[in-house]
Amino acid sequence: MSKMESMGKKKRPRRSFTPEFRTEIVEYCQCGDRSIGQVAKDFDLTETAVRDWVRQAEVDAGVRDGLTSSDLKELAALRRENRRLREDIDILKRASLLQEDRAQLARERHRRTAPIHLQSAA
Repeated sequence: MSKMESMGKKKRPRRSFTPEFRTEIVEYCQCGDRSIGQVAKDFDLTETAVRDWVRQAEVDAGVRDGLTSSDLKELAALRRENRRLREDIDILKRASLLQEDRAQLARERHRRTAPIHLQSAA
């Protein structure tokens, strides 16, 4: 039995929410009628998720310092591209080493099969 199960809490499956729903939740929190914790409880959300949404909305609005949503998307895309390019470089390095090994084997095979008078000239 895991620690979470023994405490009586079960791990919640990961859920995804539309941008419109997140915006609506942030608006509820910012209107000041209810706390972030209360809004989270009312909509069966984790308080951490709602706090993150509010914080990101504040960054996007310029109220708080940080990376905006569009900056985060661009950063993620650049990191994916960087990872893919590193993988491509690794593949090319391996192919180059393999080609070099094959060329070395061919040279050795040629030396073994070449007539003796040609080997002494080399």
